[in-house]
Amino acid sequence: MIILAGTPIGNLGDASRRLVEVLTEATTIAAEDTRTTQRLLAALGIDNRPRLIPLHDHNEKRVAAELVELARDEDLLVLSDAGMPTVSDPGYGLVAAAAAAGVEVTAIPGPSAVLTALAVSGLPTDRFSFEGFVARKPGERARAFAAVAEDPRTLVFFEAPTRTAQTLADMATAFGGGRRAVVARELTKLHEQVVRGSLDELAAWAAGGVRGEVVIVVAGADPREIPLEDALARVAALVGQGTRLKDATREVAQSTGHPSRTLYDAALAAR
Repeated sequence: MIILAGTPIGNLGDASRRLVEVLTEATTIAAEDTRTTQRLLAALGIDNRPRLIPLHDHNEKRVAAELVELARDEDLLVLSDAGMPTVSDPGYGLVAAAAAAGVEVTAIPGPSAVLTALAVSGLPTDRFSFEGFVARKPGERARAFAAVAEDPRTLVFFEAPTRTAQTLADMATAFGGGRRAVVARELTKLHEQVVRGSLDELAAWAAGGVRGEVVIVVAGADPREIPLEDALARVAALVGQGTRLKDATREVAQSTGHPSRTLYDAALAAR
């Protein structure tokens, strides 16, 4: 089978007992960076010297089929540099290929920068959307932000420290400078820092420079920010896809804050 294992995102003390056990017994490991895996083994005091196979963004498509066949005969441990494989890290293509080939895939859960940042943010956690790394090109970034500007869910992004200030300024433009947000950097490490404020405040703070690994958590759109006509357009789109009007108005009401009865009556009047 294929075993996806979560590794520490900073503090080695977060390595689970199951992770240590499987690293001690592994014969073959597919690793995002084999040097990082070697350092992890040494840091955890593990003497095992398994076969290490690179698995990264540049070779995953090429080696996935070979690794799936290997996993038919032995357990293949998959590691990213930090956190859970496949979450903004290599492994998705491998898992998809394994699922298609009928090869079993399991996981040893471990630390996640996404969930850790969300948990300490102080922003709503009942519904959230992980948006991955922010696009580097200004045009692509602007389009990506525009697509989620009215999303009521809490948004989680990864960003490089050198681009954090510009990204926060762009978020303030796209989402509104008063939108609540959090910058969590160096999570679980010695210099962990969680900074909360409005996007305008955080952009000003980051202008002085940011170091370390960064996660940005942004509050979802206030339902009151979504005009009634936009909510009705969503209702119409759902109805056009075959959803009953009553169900469509109920669904849109939950995501926009407009009363379902108001939406229902307005949709009927517009017919």
